[in-house]
Amino acid sequence: MHETTPTAEPAPKLLPLAGIRVMDIATIIAAPFTATLLGEFGADVLKVEHPLGGDGLRKFGTPSQRADTYTWLSEARNKRSLTLDLRQPEGVAIFRTLIAETDVLCENFRTGTLEKWGLGWEQLRQINPRLVMLRVTGYGQNGPYADRPGFARVAHAVGGIAYLAGMPKGTPVTPGSTTLGDYMTGLYGAIGVLLALRHRDLTGEGQYVDAALYESVFRCTDELAPAYGMYGIVRERQGSSHNDYAVPHGHFATRDGKWVAVSCATDKLFARLAAAMGRPELASHSIYGEQKIRLEHKHDVNEIVRDWCGALTREEVLTRCYAHDVPAGPLNNINDIFADRQFHARRNLVAVDETETGETVIVPAPVPRMSETPGTIRSLGPRLGQHTDDVLQELLGLSDAEIAELRRKRVV
Repeated sequence: MHETTPTAEPAPKLLPLAGIRVMDIATIIAAPFTATLLGEFGADVLKVEHPLGGDGLRKFGTPSQRADTYTWLSEARNKRSLTLDLRQPEGVAIFRTLIAETDVLCENFRTGTLEKWGLGWEQLRQINPRLVMLRVTGYGQNGPYADRPGFARVAHAVGGIAYLAGMPKGTPVTPGSTTLGDYMTGLYGAIGVLLALRHRDLTGEGQYVDAALYESVFRCTDELAPAYGMYGIVRERQGSSHNDYAVPHGHFATRDGKWVAVSCATDKLFARLAAAMGRPELASHSIYGEQKIRLEHKHDVNEIVRDWCGALTREEVLTRCYAHDVPAGPLNNINDIFADRQFHARRNLVAVDETETGETVIVPAPVPRMSETPGTIRSLGPRLGQHTDDVLQELLGLSDAEIAELRRKRVV
Protein backbone atom coordinates (compact mmCIF):
# COMPACT_ATOMS: atom_id res chain seq x y z
CA MET A 1 0.00 0.00 0.00
CA HIS A 2 1.42 3.34 -1.02
CA GLU A 3 1.82 6.13 1.49
CA THR A 4 -0.68 8.92 0.90
CA THR A 5 -1.34 12.38 2.20
CA PRO A 6 -3.38 12.42 5.44
CA THR A 7 -7.07 13.20 5.34
CA ALA A 8 -7.80 16.79 4.34
CA GLU A 9 -7.84 19.30 7.18
CA PRO A 10 -11.09 21.05 8.15
CA ALA A 11 -12.14 23.87 5.85
CA PRO A 12 -11.03 27.39 6.74
CA LYS A 13 -13.71 29.62 8.24
CA LEU A 14 -14.17 31.55 5.02
CA LEU A 15 -13.54 30.36 1.46
CA PRO A 16 -13.80 32.65 -1.60
CA LEU A 17 -17.20 31.30 -2.68
CA ALA A 18 -18.75 31.03 0.78
CA GLY A 19 -22.36 32.22 0.58
CA ILE A 20 -22.76 31.23 -3.08
CA ARG A 21 -25.42 28.58 -3.69
CA VAL A 22 -25.02 26.36 -6.75
CA MET A 23 -27.71 24.04 -8.09
CA ASP A 24 -26.33 21.22 -10.23
CA ILE A 25 -29.03 19.49 -12.30
CA ALA A 26 -26.55 18.18 -14.88
CA THR A 27 -25.25 14.63 -15.34
CA ILE A 28 -21.94 12.78 -15.84
CA ILE A 29 -18.88 15.14 -15.88
CA ALA A 30 -18.76 18.43 -17.81
CA ALA A 31 -21.22 20.79 -16.08
CA PRO A 32 -21.10 18.82 -12.80
CA PHE A 33 -17.31 19.30 -12.78
CA THR A 34 -17.85 23.06 -12.82
CA ALA A 35 -20.09 22.70 -9.77
CA THR A 36 -17.48 20.50 -8.08
CA LEU A 37 -14.77 23.12 -8.61
CA LEU A 38 -17.00 25.82 -7.15
CA GLY A 39 -17.78 23.59 -4.18
CA GLU A 40 -14.10 23.03 -3.44
CA PHE A 41 -13.76 26.75 -2.84
CA GLY A 42 -16.74 27.19 -0.56
CA ALA A 43 -19.95 27.19 -2.61
CA ASP A 44 -22.94 25.26 -1.25
CA VAL A 45 -23.68 22.82 -4.08
CA LEU A 46 -27.09 21.16 -4.28
CA LYS A 47 -26.94 18.13 -6.55
CA VAL A 48 -30.47 17.67 -7.93
CA GLU A 49 -31.07 14.11 -9.18
CA HIS A 50 -34.01 12.08 -10.39
CA PRO A 51 -35.39 9.94 -7.54
CA LEU A 52 -34.97 6.74 -9.57
CA GLY A 53 -31.29 6.07 -10.19
CA GLY A 54 -29.89 9.58 -9.99
CA ASP A 55 -26.90 10.80 -11.98
CA GLY A 56 -25.47 8.19 -14.36
CA LEU A 57 -22.00 9.02 -13.03
CA ARG A 58 -22.89 6.92 -10.00
CA LYS A 59 -22.46 3.84 -12.20
CA PHE A 60 -19.50 5.11 -14.26
CA GLY A 61 -16.31 3.30 -13.30
CA THR A 62 -15.26 0.95 -10.51
CA PRO A 63 -17.93 0.24 -7.82
CA SER A 64 -17.00 1.24 -4.28
CA GLN A 65 -18.00 -0.65 -1.16
CA ARG A 66 -21.06 1.61 -1.08
CA ALA A 67 -22.07 0.60 -4.68
CA ASP A 68 -21.62 4.13 -6.10
CA THR A 69 -18.42 4.21 -8.13
CA TYR A 70 -15.15 5.77 -7.10
CA THR A 71 -15.66 8.21 -9.97
CA TRP A 72 -18.78 9.43 -8.20
CA LEU A 73 -17.14 9.58 -4.78
CA SER A 74 -14.32 11.70 -6.19
CA GLU A 75 -16.11 13.94 -8.67
CA ALA A 76 -19.29 14.60 -6.67
CA ARG A 77 -17.30 15.71 -3.63
CA ASN A 78 -18.68 18.42 -1.35
CA LYS A 79 -22.21 18.18 -2.84
CA ARG A 80 -25.56 17.70 -1.13
CA SER A 81 -27.90 15.31 -2.97
CA LEU A 82 -31.53 16.35 -3.39
CA THR A 83 -33.87 14.07 -5.34
CA LEU A 84 -36.49 15.86 -7.44
CA ASP A 85 -38.55 14.81 -10.46
CA LEU A 86 -38.61 17.80 -12.81
CA ARG A 87 -41.18 16.08 -15.01
CA GLN A 88 -43.85 16.38 -12.34
CA PRO A 89 -45.64 19.70 -11.71
CA GLU A 90 -44.87 19.60 -7.99
CA GLY A 91 -41.21 18.94 -8.75
CA VAL A 92 -41.14 21.92 -11.11
CA ALA A 93 -42.79 24.10 -8.46
CA ILE A 94 -40.17 23.14 -5.88
CA PHE A 95 -37.40 23.75 -8.42
CA ARG A 96 -38.72 27.22 -9.29
CA THR A 97 -38.86 28.11 -5.60
CA LEU A 98 -35.27 26.94 -5.11
CA ILE A 99 -34.13 28.95 -8.15
CA ALA A 100 -35.21 32.12 -6.42
CA GLU A 101 -32.59 31.37 -3.74
CA THR A 102 -29.86 30.15 -6.13
CA ASP A 103 -26.82 32.00 -7.45
CA VAL A 104 -25.61 29.51 -10.06
CA LEU A 105 -27.43 26.80 -12.02
CA CYS A 106 -25.43 24.15 -13.92
CA GLU A 107 -27.24 22.12 -16.59
CA ASN A 108 -26.32 20.02 -19.61
CA PHE A 109 -29.61 18.88 -21.11
CA ARG A 110 -29.89 18.81 -24.87
CA THR A 111 -30.65 22.20 -26.36
CA GLY A 112 -34.29 23.16 -25.84
CA THR A 113 -35.09 20.53 -23.19
CA LEU A 114 -35.46 22.93 -20.27
CA GLU A 115 -37.47 25.30 -22.46
CA LYS A 116 -39.96 22.46 -23.11
CA TRP A 117 -40.33 22.05 -19.34
CA GLY A 118 -40.89 25.77 -18.84
CA LEU A 119 -37.49 26.06 -17.15
CA GLY A 120 -35.41 27.77 -19.84
CA TRP A 121 -33.26 30.84 -19.38
CA GLU A 122 -36.00 33.35 -20.17
CA GLN A 123 -38.37 31.73 -17.67
CA LEU A 124 -35.79 31.38 -14.90
CA ARG A 125 -34.43 34.90 -15.21
CA GLN A 126 -37.94 36.19 -14.55
CA ILE A 127 -37.84 34.36 -11.22
CA ASN A 128 -34.28 35.38 -10.38
CA PRO A 129 -32.73 38.22 -12.43
CA ARG A 130 -29.40 37.68 -10.61
CA LEU A 131 -29.13 34.03 -11.68
CA VAL A 132 -25.99 32.80 -13.44
CA MET A 133 -26.79 29.78 -15.60
CA LEU A 134 -24.17 27.46 -17.08
CA ARG A 135 -25.45 25.60 -20.15
CA VAL A 136 -23.20 22.82 -21.43
CA THR A 137 -24.03 21.02 -24.68
CA GLY A 138 -22.12 19.29 -27.44
CA TYR A 139 -22.46 22.14 -29.94
CA GLY A 140 -23.83 25.18 -28.08
CA GLN A 141 -27.24 26.81 -27.95
CA ASN A 142 -27.35 27.78 -31.62
CA GLY A 143 -26.03 26.75 -35.03
CA PRO A 144 -26.97 23.90 -37.38
CA TYR A 145 -25.67 21.23 -34.96
CA ALA A 146 -27.34 22.61 -31.83
CA ASP A 147 -29.88 19.77 -31.62
CA ARG A 148 -27.32 16.98 -31.92
CA PRO A 149 -26.32 14.94 -28.86
CA GLY A 150 -22.78 15.58 -27.70
CA PHE A 151 -20.20 13.51 -25.87
CA ALA A 152 -16.54 14.18 -25.18
CA ARG A 153 -15.28 11.52 -27.60
CA VAL A 154 -17.26 13.16 -30.41
CA ALA A 155 -16.08 16.61 -29.30
CA HIS A 156 -12.45 15.44 -29.57
CA ALA A 157 -13.20 14.48 -33.17
CA VAL A 158 -15.13 17.59 -34.18
CA GLY A 159 -12.79 19.97 -32.32
CA GLY A 160 -9.70 18.70 -34.13
CA ILE A 161 -7.48 16.93 -31.58
CA ALA A 162 -8.52 13.31 -32.21
CA TYR A 163 -7.33 13.62 -35.81
CA LEU A 164 -3.87 14.54 -34.52
CA ALA A 165 -3.59 11.69 -31.99
CA GLY A 166 -1.81 8.52 -33.08
CA MET A 167 1.02 7.36 -35.30
CA PRO A 168 1.54 8.81 -38.81
CA LYS A 169 -0.96 7.30 -41.28
CA GLY A 170 -2.34 5.14 -38.46
CA THR A 171 -5.82 5.05 -36.96
CA PRO A 172 -6.53 8.21 -34.92
CA VAL A 173 -6.70 7.33 -31.22
CA THR A 174 -8.36 8.74 -28.12
CA PRO A 175 -6.31 11.73 -26.89
CA GLY A 176 -5.54 10.60 -23.36
CA SER A 177 -9.00 10.04 -21.87
CA THR A 178 -12.45 9.67 -23.36
CA THR A 179 -13.65 12.32 -20.89
CA LEU A 180 -10.92 14.90 -21.53
CA GLY A 181 -13.31 17.24 -23.37
CA ASP A 182 -15.75 17.06 -20.46
CA TYR A 183 -13.13 18.17 -17.96
CA MET A 184 -11.89 20.90 -20.32
CA THR A 185 -15.43 22.23 -20.71
CA GLY A 186 -15.97 22.04 -16.96
CA LEU A 187 -12.92 24.25 -16.48
CA TYR A 188 -14.09 26.78 -19.07
CA GLY A 189 -17.52 26.62 -17.45
CA ALA A 190 -16.02 27.52 -14.08
CA ILE A 191 -14.20 30.48 -15.63
CA GLY A 192 -17.42 31.61 -17.28
CA VAL A 193 -19.39 31.34 -14.05
CA LEU A 194 -16.80 33.34 -12.11
CA LEU A 195 -16.76 36.03 -14.80
CA ALA A 196 -20.56 36.17 -14.73
CA LEU A 197 -20.56 36.46 -10.93
CA ARG A 198 -18.07 39.32 -11.18
CA HIS A 199 -20.30 41.03 -13.73
CA ARG A 200 -23.24 40.53 -11.36
CA ASP A 201 -21.24 42.15 -8.56
CA LEU A 202 -20.80 45.21 -10.77
CA THR A 203 -24.28 45.43 -12.32
CA GLY A 204 -26.64 43.25 -10.29
CA GLU A 205 -27.53 41.36 -13.49
CA GLY A 206 -27.23 37.64 -14.11
CA GLN A 207 -26.51 35.96 -17.45
CA TYR A 208 -26.06 32.53 -18.97
CA VAL A 209 -22.79 30.89 -19.98
CA ASP A 210 -23.01 28.92 -23.24
CA ALA A 211 -20.29 26.21 -23.21
CA ALA A 212 -19.92 23.75 -26.09
CA LEU A 213 -17.77 20.63 -25.76
CA TYR A 214 -16.25 20.94 -29.24
CA GLU A 215 -15.31 24.60 -28.66
CA SER A 216 -13.37 23.76 -25.50
CA VAL A 217 -11.37 21.21 -27.49
CA PHE A 218 -10.83 23.51 -30.46
CA ARG A 219 -9.58 26.32 -28.22
CA CYS A 220 -6.57 24.16 -27.28
CA THR A 221 -5.14 23.63 -30.77
CA ASP A 222 -2.34 26.27 -30.71
CA GLU A 223 -1.57 27.48 -34.28
CA LEU A 224 -3.79 25.01 -36.13
CA ALA A 225 -6.24 27.70 -37.30
CA PRO A 226 -3.86 30.56 -38.19
CA ALA A 227 -1.38 28.26 -39.97
CA TYR A 228 -4.15 26.83 -42.12
CA GLY A 229 -5.75 30.22 -42.67
CA MET A 230 -2.47 31.73 -43.86
CA TYR A 231 -0.75 28.86 -45.67
CA GLY A 232 -3.28 26.06 -45.98
CA ILE A 233 -1.22 23.80 -43.69
CA VAL A 234 -3.09 20.70 -42.56
CA ARG A 235 -1.26 19.15 -39.63
CA GLU A 236 -1.20 15.36 -39.65
CA ARG A 237 -0.58 12.79 -36.94
CA GLN A 238 3.03 12.96 -35.86
CA GLY A 239 3.26 10.05 -33.44
CA SER A 240 5.23 9.97 -30.22
CA SER A 241 8.62 11.20 -31.42
CA HIS A 242 7.89 13.51 -34.32
CA ASN A 243 7.36 17.23 -34.32
CA ASP A 244 7.44 19.89 -37.02
CA TYR A 245 8.83 22.58 -34.72
CA ALA A 246 11.40 21.02 -32.44
CA VAL A 247 13.61 17.92 -32.44
CA PRO A 248 13.98 15.84 -30.33
CA HIS A 249 10.57 16.34 -28.82
CA GLY A 250 8.73 13.16 -27.96
CA HIS A 251 8.51 9.85 -26.12
CA PHE A 252 11.29 7.29 -26.03
CA ALA A 253 11.35 3.72 -24.72
CA THR A 254 13.98 2.68 -22.18
CA ARG A 255 15.74 -0.64 -21.64
CA ASP A 256 13.45 -1.68 -18.78
CA GLY A 257 10.29 -1.39 -20.88
CA LYS A 258 9.34 2.07 -19.63
CA TRP A 259 9.10 5.43 -21.35
CA VAL A 260 10.45 8.95 -20.96
CA ALA A 261 9.40 12.28 -22.44
CA VAL A 262 12.17 14.54 -23.74
CA SER A 263 11.66 18.09 -24.99
CA CYS A 264 14.43 20.10 -26.64
CA ALA A 265 12.76 23.16 -28.08
CA THR A 266 15.97 25.21 -28.45
CA ASP A 267 19.56 24.73 -29.57
CA LYS A 268 20.76 25.30 -26.02
CA LEU A 269 18.55 22.52 -24.71
CA PHE A 270 19.77 20.13 -27.41
CA ALA A 271 23.35 20.94 -26.43
CA ARG A 272 22.50 19.91 -22.89
CA LEU A 273 20.99 16.65 -24.12
CA ALA A 274 24.04 15.94 -26.27
CA ALA A 275 26.22 16.41 -23.19
CA ALA A 276 23.94 14.12 -21.17
CA MET A 277 24.33 11.47 -23.85
CA GLY A 278 28.10 11.84 -23.72
CA ARG A 279 28.16 13.09 -27.30
CA PRO A 280 28.60 16.88 -27.09
CA GLU A 281 29.85 17.00 -30.70
CA LEU A 282 26.27 16.41 -31.88
CA ALA A 283 25.46 20.00 -30.86
CA SER A 284 28.13 21.53 -33.07
CA HIS A 285 26.98 23.72 -35.96
CA SER A 286 28.48 21.30 -38.44
CA ILE A 287 26.25 18.44 -37.21
CA TYR A 288 22.90 19.02 -35.40
CA GLY A 289 23.50 22.19 -33.40
CA GLU A 290 20.85 24.24 -35.23
CA GLN A 291 17.14 23.56 -35.00
CA LYS A 292 16.73 23.97 -38.75
CA ILE A 293 19.27 21.21 -39.40
CA ARG A 294 17.73 18.93 -36.78
CA LEU A 295 14.32 19.35 -38.37
CA GLU A 296 15.75 18.48 -41.78
CA HIS A 297 17.24 15.31 -40.26
CA LYS A 298 14.65 14.68 -37.58
CA HIS A 299 14.44 10.94 -38.22
CA ASP A 300 18.19 10.59 -37.74
CA VAL A 301 18.19 12.73 -34.59
CA ASN A 302 15.27 10.85 -33.10
CA GLU A 303 16.99 7.55 -33.90
CA ILE A 304 20.10 8.65 -32.00
CA VAL A 305 18.04 9.61 -28.96
CA ARG A 306 15.97 6.44 -29.26
CA ASP A 307 19.08 4.24 -29.28
CA TRP A 308 20.54 6.06 -26.29
CA CYS A 309 17.36 5.72 -24.23
CA GLY A 310 16.93 2.11 -25.28
CA ALA A 311 20.35 1.20 -23.88
CA LEU A 312 19.56 2.57 -20.40
CA THR A 313 16.91 2.14 -17.75
CA ARG A 314 14.38 4.89 -17.26
CA GLU A 315 16.05 5.93 -14.01
CA GLU A 316 19.45 6.14 -15.71
CA VAL A 317 18.09 8.26 -18.57
CA LEU A 318 16.32 10.66 -16.23
CA THR A 319 19.29 10.92 -13.85
CA ARG A 320 21.57 12.00 -16.69
CA CYS A 321 18.98 14.39 -18.14
CA TYR A 322 18.38 16.04 -14.77
CA ALA A 323 22.11 16.37 -14.16
CA HIS A 324 22.36 18.45 -17.36
CA ASP A 325 19.08 20.39 -16.94
CA VAL A 326 17.41 18.65 -19.87
CA PRO A 327 13.59 18.90 -19.78
CA ALA A 328 12.59 15.27 -19.33
CA GLY A 329 10.23 13.19 -17.27
CA PRO A 330 8.73 9.72 -16.89
CA LEU A 331 5.52 8.66 -18.61
CA ASN A 332 3.78 7.86 -15.35
CA ASN A 333 1.06 5.31 -14.89
CA ILE A 334 -1.04 5.61 -11.74
CA ASN A 335 1.28 3.26 -9.83
CA ASP A 336 4.16 5.60 -10.66
CA ILE A 337 2.12 8.59 -9.54
CA PHE A 338 1.37 7.06 -6.15
CA ALA A 339 5.11 6.54 -5.63
CA ASP A 340 6.17 9.95 -6.99
CA ARG A 341 7.82 12.24 -4.41
CA GLN A 342 6.54 15.38 -6.13
CA PHE A 343 2.91 14.27 -5.84
CA HIS A 344 3.42 13.67 -2.12
CA ALA A 345 5.34 16.89 -1.52
CA ARG A 346 2.53 18.87 -3.18
CA ARG A 347 -0.18 16.84 -1.40
CA ASN A 348 -1.75 15.92 -4.74
CA LEU A 349 -3.20 12.72 -3.26
CA VAL A 350 -5.75 13.21 -0.52
CA ALA A 351 -7.10 10.41 1.67
CA VAL A 352 -10.73 10.98 2.64
CA ASP A 353 -12.82 8.70 4.85
CA GLU A 354 -16.15 7.52 3.46
CA THR A 355 -18.26 7.74 6.60
CA GLU A 356 -20.85 5.10 5.68
CA THR A 357 -18.52 2.20 4.84
CA GLY A 358 -15.43 3.35 6.70
CA GLU A 359 -13.20 2.90 3.67
CA THR A 360 -10.49 5.44 2.93
CA VAL A 361 -10.66 6.79 -0.61
CA ILE A 362 -7.69 8.44 -2.34
CA VAL A 363 -8.71 11.32 -4.60
CA PRO A 364 -6.93 14.14 -6.47
CA ALA A 365 -6.48 17.30 -4.43
CA PRO A 366 -8.24 20.55 -5.35
CA VAL A 367 -6.46 22.88 -7.77
CA PRO A 368 -5.40 25.62 -8.26
CA ARG A 369 -3.52 26.29 -5.06
CA MET A 370 -4.45 29.41 -3.10
CA SER A 371 -2.01 30.80 -0.56
CA GLU A 372 -4.68 31.97 1.90
CA THR A 373 -7.90 30.12 0.99
CA PRO A 374 -7.00 26.70 -0.45
CA GLY A 375 -9.74 24.46 -1.78
CA THR A 376 -11.01 21.70 0.49
CA ILE A 377 -12.64 18.28 0.32
CA ARG A 378 -15.24 18.26 3.06
CA SER A 379 -17.05 15.13 1.93
CA LEU A 380 -17.09 12.56 -0.85
CA GLY A 381 -19.95 12.12 -3.32
CA PRO A 382 -23.24 11.75 -1.40
CA ARG A 383 -25.72 8.90 -1.39
CA LEU A 384 -28.71 9.44 -3.67
CA GLY A 385 -31.12 11.78 -1.88
CA GLN A 386 -28.94 11.91 1.23
CA HIS A 387 -29.77 15.57 1.89
CA THR A 388 -33.30 15.80 0.48
CA ASP A 389 -35.02 16.28 3.84
CA ASP A 390 -32.39 18.74 5.06
CA VAL A 391 -32.65 20.93 1.94
CA LEU A 392 -36.45 20.94 1.81
CA GLN A 393 -36.68 21.82 5.49
CA GLU A 394 -33.83 24.34 5.45
CA LEU A 395 -34.70 26.22 2.25
CA LEU A 396 -38.44 25.66 1.84
CA GLY A 397 -39.54 25.14 5.44
CA LEU A 398 -41.44 21.92 4.62
CA SER A 399 -42.59 19.69 7.45
CA ASP A 400 -41.82 16.00 7.85
CA ALA A 401 -45.39 15.20 6.80
CA GLU A 402 -45.15 17.31 3.65
CA ILE A 403 -41.87 15.69 2.68
CA ALA A 404 -43.33 12.25 3.32
CA GLU A 405 -46.23 13.07 0.99
CA LEU A 406 -43.85 14.22 -1.73
CA ARG A 407 -41.92 11.01 -1.32
CA ARG A 408 -45.13 8.96 -1.55
CA LYS A 409 -45.88 10.67 -4.89
CA ARG A 410 -42.27 10.04 -5.99
CA VAL A 411 -41.72 13.76 -6.52
CA VAL A 412 -38.60 13.42 -4.34
